[in-house]
Amino acid sequence: MTPASGVCAMPYRPLGRTGLDVSLIGFGASPLGDVFGKTDPSEGKRAVHLAIENGINLFDVSPYYGLTLAEERLGEALVGKRNQIILATKCGRYGVDQFDFSAKRVFASVDESLQRLKTDYIDLYQAHDVEFGDLNQVINETIPAMRKLQEQGKVRFVGISGYPVKVLVQVAKAAPVDTLLSYCRYNLLINDMDVDLTPFAKENEIGLINAAGLHMGVLTEEGAPAWHPAPHAVQKIGRELAVTCRERGLNISSLALRYCLDHPYVSTTLVGMSKTNQVRQNLELLRIKTDLKLLAELRQVIAPVFNRVWPSGRAENRS
Repeated sequence: MTPASGVCAMPYRPLGRTGLDVSLIGFGASPLGDVFGKTDPSEGKRAVHLAIENGINLFDVSPYYGLTLAEERLGEALVGKRNQIILATKCGRYGVDQFDFSAKRVFASVDESLQRLKTDYIDLYQAHDVEFGDLNQVINETIPAMRKLQEQGKVRFVGISGYPVKVLVQVAKAAPVDTLLSYCRYNLLINDMDVDLTPFAKENEIGLINAAGLHMGVLTEEGAPAWHPAPHAVQKIGRELAVTCRERGLNISSLALRYCLDHPYVSTTLVGMSKTNQVRQNLELLRIKTDLKLLAELRQVIAPVFNRVWPSGRAENRS
């Protein structure tokens, strides 16, 4: 990767038809909930403030992350700064195996999130990992309940998130939404988000959010965490890519994230952060360009496992 000329300010893109402009880099707040290891709450607060000061304006969280801890810590960090950012949280998922997409739970969940986040409205409210729910319920009960919250002024826009891309399209066709959040379906190891989801989002002017540009840790120096669902072959390739980049004096994570930022339609790429040095490293991505020659070489290594996925959600929703 080579330095880009000049100093790069944060680019912004439209979030579909919402009228919101979001930073190219979004702040994924799950690490604030100790999801990837113990973190320092004070350092997390400083990271949030540094991100805001440098133009990152989309902050995404969920009651599931750290079992409400991430929301609580983000809420504390946003005191006095709430009006400077676009705040996104979720409903429907509350634990590893705890899901409730009922209207009753949606109504209760938003009030709980508002309290933890110390605000009186959510900019983007998303049904979390819809593939784990009854899609008929998500379409006919969950999303209508979220729209009712929109009418009440508690949320401004409504979206859905999940892993199987075809499920996201299926739900959004039946119950129109403002945003779609896809994770682990567009990065160095996979691009099948662009087969169905991206064209659908573009045609319907829906905001598209890409998450897990590091494939939930596979594309890092440390490698995938023990709980990672990816096949071992994918994790092995991730380690090989890290070595190849290291031998070139490069960091696999920087290469992987810069690649995601190059996507022509995605509104924002969420990157997990909880430390100021992580914020600085991610901001530095704006100053560099992807080394296309190196990318072509890495694709040769990736080829045997490219677009390899894993099952997620109810059996009938896996695609």
